[in-house]
Parts: sequence; C-alpha cells; structure tokens
Amino acid sequence: MSEQRHHNIFVIGLDPSNLPTLNAVPEADIYAFHPLLTVEELQEGEVSVPELLDSARRILDAFEGPIDAIVGYWDFPVSTLVPMLGKEYGTRTTSLESVVKCEHKYWSRLEQQKVIEEYPRFGRVDLDSDDPQPPADVSFPMWLKPALSYSSELAYGVSDMDEFRAAVKEIRGGIARVGRPFEHVLDLLELPPEMRDVGGQVCLAEESMTGLQAAVEGYVHDGEVTIYGALDSINYSGSSSFLRHQYPSALPDDVISRMHDVSRRTMEQIGMDWATFSIEYFYDPRTGDISLLEINPRHSQSHAELFDYVDGAPNHHRMLSLALGRDPALPAARGPYRLAAKWYYRWFGEGRVHEVPGAEEIARIEKEIPGVRIDVVPHEGQRLSSVPQQDSYSYEVAHIFTGGDDEDDLRRKFDRCVAALGLTFDETAPGGRDHKSV
Repeated sequence: MSEQRHHNIFVIGLDPSNLPTLNAVPEADIYAFHPLLTVEELQEGEVSVPELLDSARRILDAFEGPIDAIVGYWDFPVSTLVPMLGKEYGTRTTSLESVVKCEHKYWSRLEQQKVIEEYPRFGRVDLDSDDPQPPADVSFPMWLKPALSYSSELAYGVSDMDEFRAAVKEIRGGIARVGRPFEHVLDLLELPPEMRDVGGQVCLAEESMTGLQAAVEGYVHDGEVTIYGALDSINYSGSSSFLRHQYPSALPDDVISRMHDVSRRTMEQIGMDWATFSIEYFYDPRTGDISLLEINPRHSQSHAELFDYVDGAPNHHRMLSLALGRDPALPAARGPYRLAAKWYYRWFGEGRVHEVPGAEEIARIEKEIPGVRIDVVPHEGQRLSSVPQQDSYSYEVAHIFTGGDDEDDLRRKFDRCVAALGLTFDETAPGGRDHKSV
C-alpha cells in the first residue's frame, strides 16, 4: 500500500508559540506546516496589503509541491489575506466579504441589527469635526474604539466629555495604522449603501456593557453553524484588562444556550462558511441580559492549549479540517484536566523588564509544575511601552497556561509560575502594580 501523501498547509504568521499546538492536532503526522509571512511583517507598523500579497505570492509560486490549504489565526491583515490568497490558489476558505463583515466593527453592528437584539447602542464619531461629539442616542459611560484594531489597541472607556475628548485625540493619532491599509480591502468589495463612503478609519462609540465576560468558539461547516466551546473571561479587579480566560465556562446552561442561539443567527446572517470564529459576550446576572461585544472571523489561537488540556485536541484542529474540506467534529471531552486557563501576568505601570529566564529555565519550570506552559512576552531589558499589541491600560509580561482539577488548582499553578519566573522591573511609573496587588 502506498504511503499517504502529506498535506502542505501554509500558515500565515506561523509563530513558535503555536507550532507545538499545531503539531498536537489529530493526524498532525500527515500535515506539513509551512510559514507564510512573519508576525513582524504582518503586525508591526502600518502594513501594506498589496506588498504582503506580493510577498506571499513569491513564496507560494516558488513552492514545488501542491498547496493544499492556506490558513491563519490572527486578526487583520491575516484574516483577510486567507480568503484573498485562497481565491487565487484554489484553496478552501470563507468569502472575503464575510470576514470583513466581522472585522469592521461598524459593519458588524449593522449586520447584527438585522437578526438579533443583543447588542449595545452604538454610533459613529466624526473624527474630522472640530468638536467631535458622542452619537445622539449613546450615553456615558461608553467605549470609543477604531472600527479596526489589534488586541483592544486604542480602545478607551470614557465616562464624561473630558475623557471623551482625550480618547478622541489618541484615536485620531493612531487610527490610520490599521484603518488606512484596511481601506484597500474595502475597495475590493461591492459595499451595501449603508457602508459606502464609511471607509476604514472610523471611530465607533458604544454604550458600556456590564456583567461577566464570556466567549464562544465555533465554526461553519458546509453552511451549518456549530458552537464547540464556551469560555469565561475574567478581569483583574477594578480593571478592564484580562486576568485569565477559563474553559469550560461556569455560566448557567441556559445562558450558554442563548449565546449559542445568538451566535448561530448572527453567523448565518454574515454568511461565513468553511471557517472558524469566536464571539465575545457580556452576561449581566442582575438582569439576565446578554450582549454581543464583538465577532472575530477566526478561532482564538490563544485558547489552543485550553482546548487541548480539556478536550484532548487544540482548537487549531477545526481550522485545519475545514481548510481541507473535512468534518471538524471531535469526540466529547477526553483531555487530562477538567479545567484550563490562560493567565495574563501584567504590569500596570511603565518599566523595563529584567531577569527574563531563557528557554532552558522555562522548560525546567514547566517540567516541575505539571500542566503548565509559559510564554514570556518582552525580552531582557525591554521597556514595556515598546511591546506591541498591548491594551490601553496595562502591559502583558507573560502568558501562563494551566490545566487543573478546579479553580484553586489553576490559581496555585499560576502563582507558582509567577514566583518561579522571577521577573523584575525598574523605572516603574507611580501607581504601577503587579498581579498580586489588583
């Protein structure tokens, strides 16, 4: 019997952190993963979509074997490059329009309006005005954010006009970095009347949502929407910055069922197919209301270990199966742990990081504490404000993945990892505080 051929899978923005989890998916032995563009090319500075496409084409055209799939698990521009290159090279992807309807937060809200009621009041802010004002029917407190951004970059919670004006100033100064190249993508689409002349450099105002944060992950397989997991997103006390994502969610079954239903109706309206997605929500236990925060046209690569710990396979499995035209379903939970979490070890003030452990030291810590994996974000001596892809209020210094029997087990492992890492900081601004003081 002839040996089974390997499937050549090009991963846009393939990074060292995700390669182990890609290699941990079922049937990984018949997958050959090939890097296509670097994370630095894709996310640093103001990107050029035409230049990225040309660079990708040179790599793909030079490849001598068959190209079986082109995939990615990052936001724009990766999310849009996947369908654009897929169309050119004949690989299976969802449509470019369906991705843009998710990525463009304003267009996404317009689509949601057509099929659901679980979203906050929202509107556009005129950044070109001499005196920008909140939308007439959006009240304080609210969030201001670009229609396109990375990792909550340039997203600000504001409670009065002084904070509103300060946030507008910051957004004006940085919105072009992602918004301007996104306009190249918008030009490729036949836009509906409500989106014509909107463009990519749009500021959105949304009334603040309250309650517990959660997310669902799912996929669309041949037109059928499936939700395969729900996770809780838990913030640092008194902060909008994530402390951890925890899987599976501890929310009541009926709440999770409602999130499933809202997600299904929304993704059917958007028209996604043969692709993964993740949707973030707020649930208010006092009122019982759920509100859709945002839609990501990709699964969350940062949750890969969590699904592996609990379900026995990283969520990358669904992305790869869909790209190859396969059913991405998995058996019920069969991982080694009941619960899993991704923790964000953060610093809440400016500083320079020191005593960053090397790969051998991190491997030793991971061996000594079963069920953990550690990624340190900054490098030795780096000023935290120079680390890209940060939110507006804190700096991520390490991502710590833990699997355990209960929440206490998860927290003990996190605290042990933080202590073992031994990171130190200097030049911390007044008010800066570590994870133990929030």
